Amino acid sequence: MPSHLINTDDVISATAAWLDKAVIGLNLCPFAKAVQVKQQVRYVVSEARTPEALLEDLERELELLAEANPEKIETTLLIHPLALNDFLDFNDFLDVADGMLEEMELDGILQVASFHPDYQFADTEQDDIENYTNRSPYPTLHLLREESIDKAVEAFPEAEQIYEKNMETMRELGHEGWRRLFSNYAKK
Repeated sequence: MPSHLINTDDVISATAAWLDKAVIGLNLCPFAKAVQVKQQVRYVVSEARTPEALLEDLERELELLAEANPEKIETTLLIHPLALNDFLDFNDFLDVADGMLEEMELDGILQVASFHPDYQFADTEQDDIENYTNRSPYPTLHLLREESIDKAVEAFPEAEQIYEKNMETMRELGHEGWRRLFSNYAKK
């Protein structure tokens, strides 16, 4: 897809709808609502076409988040519709992203979480509904503050149970429920 065909507003709109409907609406992340309501989520659409170009965007966004006032920017969604559309390539890139954190001496300060339209947990089948907990409209790197995660986990008494609860939520919702939830842009 040529970059001039990227409609940044549409990409952000689809991602924000996913955040509202799935992540917050299905309570997949009980910590997400507060930062969304306070408008502390930074949405960035990268036009990178290669892992190298994406790495440059990632470095810039990590630096910006590390220096930003958390009251203004708590977290960043780096959305990259033109790079790493193959999930295995995307998954491999996560090691590079972690290396970037270490190189920038931000390991332990920030972390990178991952979402992808074809996300697949190890030991699952491609179409297992549980994979949808991490499926986003576009490949996305979620940049988070470690301190904020620690505070959120502290405030949420059973944080270690979130993963199991999410799996149960997805099984109850099913594929048809997911399709209905995202009928305006779902790829599956």
